[in-house]
Amino acid sequence: MSRLPKRIVCLCTETVEVLYLLGQEDRIAGISGFTTHPPRARKEKPKVSGFTSAKLERILAVEPDLVLAFSDLQGDIARDLVKAGVAVHVFNHRSIEGILAMVETLGHMVGAGDAAARLVAELEAGLATARAAGEARAARLGRRPRVYFEEWNDPLISGIRWVSELIGVAGGEDCFAELATRPAARERVIADPAQVIARAPEIIIGSWCGKHFQPAQVVERAGWERIPAVQNGHVYEIKSDIILAPGVMALREGLPALAHCLDRLG
Repeated sequence: MSRLPKRIVCLCTETVEVLYLLGQEDRIAGISGFTTHPPRARKEKPKVSGFTSAKLERILAVEPDLVLAFSDLQGDIARDLVKAGVAVHVFNHRSIEGILAMVETLGHMVGAGDAAARLVAELEAGLATARAAGEARAARLGRRPRVYFEEWNDPLISGIRWVSELIGVAGGEDCFAELATRPAARERVIADPAQVIARAPEIIIGSWCGKHFQPAQVVERAGWERIPAVQNGHVYEIKSDIILAPGVMALREGLPALAHCLDRLG
């Protein structure tokens, strides 16, 4: 008799994505309403929670034998589920290596270790190709272009670690790399917008979590007309759903989107 979980609730979009990629979607009993990938999941699976909020009874109603969560942001939900007697696994990855490890771990949890290993190998090959292209891009430009990645606008919040790493893979240099290793958004706040001016990014990329990026608001900020990215029209958006979740989508679509922005420098 199989002891593997049969009814999994995924409180984060990246675990839904991986289970579908591993052909294990039949195990999913419920998802977060913030799930974006794959799009079909939103039609096929019950939405039983938000991301940082949830009604316990809605999750318990689908009778999960495992709940997958992400980080301290879902810590209170995880605590309440544990108290209710539900098995919970909380992933806490914030790097490229962490994404790959999440895929491997989740694969083993559902008895799909071989499929997970193949997926990781495919992702690693894609990263190697992208890294070589990034080095060639930097060589062609004669430098690693300075990139300011903005995750939120009020207050200004710079990019998280996996985003910073992907900028490096694509051949760029994160202007606020020293902040990227800080896991909490509040720790990546840029209190003084003049700091961005001083670092003179050649590209500004906005990916405001949960809302559309507004380039016009960025270029009108006081003093920002002195920033090379603004002067030369290199202010771009990358949709948050393809880069701000630490999952496969960030590697498959977020990374090429970053590379495309860098290519616009010429």
